[in-house]
Amino acid sequence: MVVQHNLTAMNSNRMLGVTTSAQAKSTEKLSSGYKINRAADDAAGLSISEKMRKQIRGLTQASSNAQDGISAVQTAEGALNEVQDMLQRMNELAVKAANGTNSEDDRNYIQDEVNQLIKEIDRVSTTTKFNETYLLKGDDTAEFTKPTATAVTFADGDGAGGKAKITVNLADAKATSGKSDVTFSFAGKNYSVRAEENDDAVAIAKKLAQAIKEDPIEDEAAGKFTVKDKADGTIEIEATSDKKVNSDIIKDTAFSVKSSGVLTLNLHVGADSTADNQISVDIKQMSADVLGLKTGNSTTGDKTGDLDTLLVNGKDDTNARAAIDTIASALQEVSKQRSALGAAQNRLEHTISNLDNVVENTTSAESSIRDTDMATEMVKYSNNNILAQAGQAMLAQANQSNQGVLSLLQ
Repeated sequence: MVVQHNLTAMNSNRMLGVTTSAQAKSTEKLSSGYKINRAADDAAGLSISEKMRKQIRGLTQASSNAQDGISAVQTAEGALNEVQDMLQRMNELAVKAANGTNSEDDRNYIQDEVNQLIKEIDRVSTTTKFNETYLLKGDDTAEFTKPTATAVTFADGDGAGGKAKITVNLADAKATSGKSDVTFSFAGKNYSVRAEENDDAVAIAKKLAQAIKEDPIEDEAAGKFTVKDKADGTIEIEATSDKKVNSDIIKDTAFSVKSSGVLTLNLHVGADSTADNQISVDIKQMSADVLGLKTGNSTTGDKTGDLDTLLVNGKDDTNARAAIDTIASALQEVSKQRSALGAAQNRLEHTISNLDNVVENTTSAESSIRDTDMATEMVKYSNNNILAQAGQAMLAQANQSNQGVLSLLQ
């Protein structure tokens, strides 16, 4: 029997420490709800869990991104619904104007409403936006989609047959934002016009016509020349007469040059950066110009033709019948865009459903790795609690064992 070292008490104290430590860990897991609170708890499990957490949070945000995309698509589609309603009304007016019982004044009144509807279509196109992004204006690039436009004929001042033709060919041309001066050199004369940011081929042709009017060509000017406009397309002017050319009369005009910038919404619908995790939604520019509603046939006589507005007026039904075809094309274009947006919305809804399913199952897997099984852990805690109480009792008994030495010393 020794008194310097109480081995029984030391053993009881060590086992009590182990039990107390295990009890503390159980308490931590029960109170936090996680069985991995530090890397030491499960190094491999922590690494796997963190990768899963990255995927879960990324996919959750991707689902939110897709939902935002649906909201943007619905905003654009709603605006196009109104545009289509206005086009239907314009078609109704054009059919009405084509009726032979209408007088010229009647058609002018009808034209007034058509003009207002065209302006409203333009307003809707330029103001519809989602989260400060304009949806129907296209991007900063305007594409001229029609390969060629028919000729604009400038006749001499008295309406004689001498003429010069302006043919606009803008295949694959792109117009960038900003302003630029365009200089035309023809028959020894330079004509300079200002190309504004939103000018299309029709606008440039009108400005050129005005420049020729202010400074007529009087020399014999047979031949051709080409110039670069701000859209990097070509405007070819061919003179076929030695007569004085001005722009007092414009005949046989049927421009159909269109700009069709496209806004592309790149929606990120995945947790990784791969291209497969992006869905692109294209929304075409839907201005009156793009829809061909600013593509009118000019009048003849003493007045310069109107190249800006769809016409249903006139002495007869010629303009109205042409307008019916133009409006039909515009309706088809809007319907095509609405159909594309509807298809995109359906796709995004399926994307969201799939993302939510992946998030749910990945969360379940991550939970099994990281979350505390409360029932199992409570069993461990209760067991350690009993052992701790027993250890304390045995330690007390071990400390009392050295008291027997005193009896030997009496």
